[in-house]
Amino acid sequence: MNQRATALADRLDQGAAALASLAETMTDAEWRTKVPRDGRTIGVIVHHVGNMYPIEIELAQKIAAGNAITGVTWDVVADINAKHAKDQANVTKREALDFLRKNAAAASAALRVFSDAQLDRATPVSLYFDAPLTAQFFIEDHALRHSFHHLGKVRLTLGR
Repeated sequence: MNQRATALADRLDQGAAALASLAETMTDAEWRTKVPRDGRTIGVIVHHVGNMYPIEIELAQKIAAGNAITGVTWDVVADINAKHAKDQANVTKREALDFLRKNAAAASAALRVFSDAQLDRATPVSLYFDAPLTAQFFIEDHALRHSFHHLGKVRLTLGR
């Protein structure tokens, strides 16, 4: 087993578990609280993190295979997020937590099979104006960071 890939997967697991642990303690009112400057409810955001894992891992796998990421822009991401927020406006805590945990486990398992050579491979990434980024950078900046990023925003929103 690759130590670097395992370390990345372990850190993804930590972030997802921390987000899920906080969400487990929320009241229904907290679950429905909108995050300032974001506009989505905490419940939608928890589900959103789980929703993005498969997309983020697929893109990292493309980079690891030597394929450029094309057609992915911040506008595309905003559209995905807006559609998701509308579709999941009434997501329950149980649904969101089950979804987050399932997709985090799948993402973690997918990360564990990356080789060092794959993690080090760089290709142009349209999300960053075709900057050549490594798969490891992309993993750390997206799938791994995602839960920690939203966990911080949720904590600030709730004052915890």
